[in-house]
Amino acid sequence: MEPVADAAFDLSGRLSARRGAEGVAAHFTWEHAPGRDAIELATPMGTTLARLERDADGASIRRADGAVERSRDAATLVERSLGFPLPVESLAWWIRAVPHPGAPHAIERDASGRVLVLRQDGWSVVYAYDDRAVRPLRLYATYPDLEVRIVIDAWR
Repeated sequence: MEPVADAAFDLSGRLSARRGAEGVAAHFTWEHAPGRDAIELATPMGTTLARLERDADGASIRRADGAVERSRDAATLVERSLGFPLPVESLAWWIRAVPHPGAPHAIERDASGRVLVLRQDGWSVVYAYDDRAVRPLRLYATYPDLEVRIVIDAWR
């Protein structure tokens, strides 16, 4: 498989993560461009929890109380804020049903050629589509002790 170029996207949806008895749920908007991300997390009632920004210089997260924290990578900030490790840089690829470059992966496809399962970096990502949809509408990602569900409400 030839490497796929990174592509910009803008989407909104819902996310839930669970590790054992602990869990978190949030609405999100995500603006992605090659090398740059802006993700806003909100409660199910719409109250902003945090805004994560990532670029070539590192990552920052602004919490609802106005506190800002910086790190070299977004995954560290997400884990500190949510209590769960989410590989943001990899998810920017996986949410489009594409493996990120530079790491081995395995893919299972449906009869239409759409990715049904993507395995990479110890994660298994299972996709669901609408009948005619090319882009996934739901993702179920698992890591040894973590489950992440993403429902995409709108691709823009």
